[in-house]
Amino acid sequence: MVSSNVNSSGTAVRSLRTAASKYSRSSLGLIVFTYVVFFVLLIAPLIQIVIGALEQGSTTFIQAIMRPEALHALAMTGAVVLVVTLLNTIFGVMTAVMIVRGTWLGTKLRQLLNSIIDLPFAVSPIIGGFMIVLLLGPQTALGSLFASAGINIVYAFPSMVLATLFVTFPLMVREVVPVLQEIGTQQEEAASMLGAYSWTTFWQVTWPSIRWGVIYGVVLTVARSLGEFGAVLVVSGNIMNKTQTATTLVYQDVENFNIPAANSLALVLAICSIALLLLMEWAKKRKGVH
Repeated sequence: MVSSNVNSSGTAVRSLRTAASKYSRSSLGLIVFTYVVFFVLLIAPLIQIVIGALEQGSTTFIQAIMRPEALHALAMTGAVVLVVTLLNTIFGVMTAVMIVRGTWLGTKLRQLLNSIIDLPFAVSPIIGGFMIVLLLGPQTALGSLFASAGINIVYAFPSMVLATLFVTFPLMVREVVPVLQEIGTQQEEAASMLGAYSWTTFWQVTWPSIRWGVIYGVVLTVARSLGEFGAVLVVSGNIMNKTQTATTLVYQDVENFNIPAANSLALVLAICSIALLLLMEWAKKRKGVH
């Protein structure tokens, strides 16, 4: 009777080991498959861009980048990124503070504001750009009002900033809000009780706690602004040497079968994005040190 029980236990153990071994092999196979897919979908296209940009030599690469339309597109992209990052930082931090600290707004209003922040995540960038055209286009009342004052919104630089801001605005807010929730309000309340003004409390107490969240938000905003295409294409009209960004010029080069030039400009954007990711990793390590 005891021998029978021992044999049954041994059989059960062997079955469990066999099942665990099969599970381990399946898990390993799934991990390998995931990495293969990751390589094919992300790394392989990047390698192809590098090859396509440099296969005709560095001279062709430099000529593609130094074209007047390419230089203008890069300058326009830099201007959009600069303005959007500045606005996103200012208004993103203000919005995050209102969501977390703005008790005077009421709970329901803060919840509504918190929900609206995520709208760009749910709406296609192309639809966002189309909404700007419908609101501020040349045939609209607001568009005509600005045009009569000599200010063109749509198919000009302001609309490109608005479209990019629409797409990137949640990035800063979503980086700062969790930090504000984590640090609480005790230190800020103590500073207020000691007679510090609101502005002084923010710079001396709140800002040191959220500055790394703001840095992460800035990096994400710059990276997203560099690569924005759909919304900018709708509102800019993609006018060469006027409202063309680097991404829309890449699109035009592909449409004109100028593939080496498209690869060259795409490589510049990819290098900038990778540099930003490395900067973020450096910032995270520096935060860990301090």
